Amino acid sequence: MTTDAHPGPAERPAGAPIEIAFSPCPNDTFVFDAWAHGRIPGAPALDVTFADIDITNGMAERGELDVLKVSYAVLPWVLEEYALLPCGGALGRGCGPLVLTKELGLDLAGRTVAVPSERSTAYLLFRLWAAEMVPDGVGEVVVMPFDEIMPAVRDGKVDAGLVIHEARFTYRDYGLHNLADMGRHWEDTTGLPIPLGAIIARRSLGEETLRRLADTIRSSVRLAWDHPEASRPYVREHAQEMDPAVAEQHIGLYVNEFTADLGEDGYAAVRGLLTRAAAEGLVPPLGPDALAFP
Repeated sequence: MTTDAHPGPAERPAGAPIEIAFSPCPNDTFVFDAWAHGRIPGAPALDVTFADIDITNGMAERGELDVLKVSYAVLPWVLEEYALLPCGGALGRGCGPLVLTKELGLDLAGRTVAVPSERSTAYLLFRLWAAEMVPDGVGEVVVMPFDEIMPAVRDGKVDAGLVIHEARFTYRDYGLHNLADMGRHWEDTTGLPIPLGAIIARRSLGEETLRRLADTIRSSVRLAWDHPEASRPYVREHAQEMDPAVAEQHIGLYVNEFTADLGEDGYAAVRGLLTRAAAEGLVPPLGPDALAFP
């Protein structure tokens, strides 16, 4: 499926740029800087769309664009049309979502919980944690923009909130308490990294192009590591008002060995998360070769 605004591969003129969407977050701009600015010999040109991951998840489900950064949680809905690339994404340790409350030690049974998306790794991790730790079940789950969640918990509009990214460093400013760390629970129970964001590409581009895209992303990551100063203008341009020191922490947390290659542990983490989520009825089950790369 394609949209009028984004023609499919069969309609693309020879030599046309690859249409890609990723977030303006520092880890993504750091990873794709060298490719976006033509510093990788022989790499195809990029036509970049910046969008938060909840937007790119929807774009993937509608079959828009050639390459997208999406949440691993959306893969079961899009892997028929898109292939998971083995690099460029975000997995990590010590970087999972938190459940925050205004009241210390609150029992979440029957309570209202705000979440940033129901098609996110954070949501899957929360539901898997709650199935084990809140046997009577949480109450209503409310989806709201992530930047509204902490104020809503502080103001008593919801009982708890699931937060991601830099919120794990700033929640105390809102007078909130960390009830549970979803990432720590995942790591303690599986020993695996937390799968957060994936890079996917249209299968119809063909196996040779998919391999070329993966090689280009790896080259872009290595150049970013070798010459971090080169990416700083691009990172600063799109990080909005983020403090430069926080941007550096963000990159250090989310750009790691799994960004260069998922590897055995990375694939185990992705399949483990989605298999557990499917068993809870949260996502469709994966086929045996759904994650295979050409």
